[in-house]
Amino acid sequence: MNMMGSDMQAKSGFLDHQFLIAMPGMQDERFARSVIYLCAHSEEGAMGIIINQLQELDFSDLLIQLGILDEKQAIRLPTKARDLQICNGGPVDRSRGFVLHSDDYMVESTMPVAGEICLTATVDILRAISAGRGPRHALMALGYSGWGAGQLEQEIAENGWLTCPANIDLLFDGDIDNKYDRILALIGVNPTHLSTQAGHA
Repeated sequence: MNMMGSDMQAKSGFLDHQFLIAMPGMQDERFARSVIYLCAHSEEGAMGIIINQLQELDFSDLLIQLGILDEKQAIRLPTKARDLQICNGGPVDRSRGFVLHSDDYMVESTMPVAGEICLTATVDILRAISAGRGPRHALMALGYSGWGAGQLEQEIAENGWLTCPANIDLLFDGDIDNKYDRILALIGVNPTHLSTQAGHA
């Protein structure tokens, strides 16, 4: 678990491009069994996207609601766009969309996050995806998770979260339901042991 990347980030004190994995004793029900991709972390606070809580809304329905497509056009969406799942990114700004994606798509509003990962929060990317011109990999979320100065550090110190370097394959793969257990397995943690330690069945 002590990878060079995590050592370097630990020295800088910031956890950009890390997964936050909710511990079983998480007090806030909104984050129970959640995995968050941390997009930004600084002295001012932190911002991330929950990557394993699905919204009931389909991507095609969202495009219709936003007036990007009508119902007839939505039927002809490329398969990749039709299959794009929408996550609940967190409790802040829930009506706003955020797309984490590979760096093969860039517009003026795109923010590089780390390595090959970018974040775009404008409708341009939704239009591009609906037309089959979007990024190779994308994860769409409504809302985000935010922390004020020192708040995330305190929650980690109080054993609310585990952290590990983000894995791009797990970030973008479509098996949302099993991400929590698979990310724990990746860092060698058995979720049943965690549950027992926290006093849960």
